Amino acid sequence: MKLRTYIIEDNATIRENLIGTLEELADVQTVGSAETEEEGTTWLTAHASQWDLAIVDLFLRQGSGLGVLAACAGRSSQQKLVVLSNYATPDVRVRCAQLGVDAVFDKSNEIDALVDFCIVHGTRRASAGAPSAAP
Repeated sequence: MKLRTYIIEDNATIRENLIGTLEELADVQTVGSAETEEEGTTWLTAHASQWDLAIVDLFLRQGSGLGVLAACAGRSSQQKLVVLSNYATPDVRVRCAQLGVDAVFDKSNEIDALVDFCIVHGTRRASAGAPSAAP
């Protein structure tokens, strides 16, 4: 069972590299992507049952990832919301935590931690969805 992931990142090179890395290493299925706050917010809220993980950059072509995070505040507890940013400062991490983000990763040195997060969340999701064996 693949982890259905939506990516909000305005840099096409970073987005494509991220998709390739996650699909290869973490059993992720990318269900879509956006470059702006409006595109991301609209898709995530209109397709609330079609994603398990959203990866959000804070600085977008139009708008801010913070607006996306706020729009996802009412998501299911099973859905994970993470930030992947070049600006993962302590202040940004605190603000993201206030908005209910599950994790914040720095693009420059925490990609491995993001991959690990995806693997763990995908494994937990698969275990929760697997039928239990009869005693």
